[in-house]
Parts: sequence; structure tokens; C-alpha cells
Amino acid sequence: AGADLTGREALRRGGRVGALGAVGLSTFFLIHDLGKPSRFVNMLRVVRLTSPMSVGSWILAAYGPMAGMAAISEVTGGLLPGRLGRLVSALGRPAGLGAALFAPPLASYTAVLVADTATPAWHSAYRELPWVFAGSAAAASGGLGMVASPLSQAGPARRMAVGGAVLDLVAGQQMEHSMGLAAETLHEGRGGTLMKLSQGLTVAGALGAAVLGRRSRVAAALSGAALLAGSACTRFAIFEAGQASAKDPKYTVVPQRERLQQAEQAAHFR
Repeated sequence: AGADLTGREALRRGGRVGALGAVGLSTFFLIHDLGKPSRFVNMLRVVRLTSPMSVGSWILAAYGPMAGMAAISEVTGGLLPGRLGRLVSALGRPAGLGAALFAPPLASYTAVLVADTATPAWHSAYRELPWVFAGSAAAASGGLGMVASPLSQAGPARRMAVGGAVLDLVAGQQMEHSMGLAAETLHEGRGGTLMKLSQGLTVAGALGAAVLGRRSRVAAALSGAALLAGSACTRFAIFEAGQASAKDPKYTVVPQRERLQQAEQAAHFR
């Protein structure tokens, strides 16, 4: 494969195998939430562009096989005999490129999905939340590359980690400003605790990647692990914030009253 010419075999292998593991877990949890496997299959019977769940199911269905083929080529391509081994190895690169094409939509579609609900904290963050999820996913992907590869191969992973962390943190700040009252849920309770952990781990991981990641294998691995943990905390923090906002009526009633007052004032000045 052409990627062999870059001298980054360990980085590529770690990314492909990690992607397969992640999409496998995602599919399992999605089917678990749906209740039974047949419901996921039924989601693929139609394409409904106005439904984030439908579009997301198709993104997952497209990404999964390509990520699987790319990972299989890494693990077995050189072990299989004859034409089969050559075929599996040859399919690894196009499958990897195809998976890369669907990776950004896969990373952000869940943000679109939850923001399309009436849950106050999620809906109020609909503009920035996909960017937060995309940045968080990029930081985690870079972190995985730093954990899985030697320093000599981890340059692209470090750059992705730092860039993703910056996008995550900047978009997160913009999101809090746009959420209004519902932003309280990102500073209180379990959601607030997880968000503080997320920000701390992401900042620490990004600084470690930028300053120490190219000098120390241990520092690179620890920084990568911090970014992976920070990405997970981001998602659970958003989840907990949404749950908290749904349980407290003020996050629905107060914004409604404010919008009504603004509408009345606008009508008065006409």
C-alpha cells in the first residue's frame, strides 16, 4: 500500500484498528438503545434526509465496513496466502480512504441528533455542538495515534491532537455563550464535574502533545491518554447536562417567557 512509503506503519495500524474497535462499540450501543438489532436494519430501509437518525444510521453503515476492511488488511493482509492476501492488502488503502471520508460526519452526527430534540441544553447548543464533537473526536484520534505509535511516526497524530483540542475548547466556549440559561447545567452537578474534567484533560493533553510529545514516549502516551479521556468526558458531560435541563422546568419556561416578552416588545414598537 502507498501508506507503507510514509514510514508510519504503526500509526496507520493503530488508527485503523482503533477505528474498528470504536465503531464496533458505537454500533453495539446504538442497537442496545434501539432495543433489538432488527430496528437498526429497519432504519436502513429508507433514506430520510430530514431525519438525523436516518442519516446517522447510513453514515454508520457506510463507515463500518470500510473501517473493518482497512483494519482487517492491517491484521491479516500479510498473513493470508497468495491472491487472497494480495487482495486484502490491496483493499486496505481504498477502504481506509473511504472511512476517512465518512469519519467527520460520523464524529458529529450524534450532536446533530441530540440537538434536534426539545431537551433545553442540547437544543440551545445546536449551532456549536457538532463542532465541539468534531474537535473532541479529532483530539481523541490524535491521542490514540500518540499512544499507539513511536515518536518518529506520531507527528501527524500530534498535530491532529492539538488542532482538535483547540477546536473543541474554542467551540465549547462559544457554545456556552449561546446556550443562555441552560449553560448552567455545564457548571453544576454531574455535568459540571465532567465538563471540568474534560477541559482539564484536554488542555493537559494538548500541552503535553505540543511541548513534550516529540521528546518523550511516556509523555506522548500520557498526553494521548488524557485526550482520549477528555473526549469521553465531553460527551458524558453533554449527556448529563441535557438530562439535568430536562428535569428542571425553568430551563424551558424562562426562555419561553423571554422570547414572549421580546415578541411583545417588538410588536409594540411597530
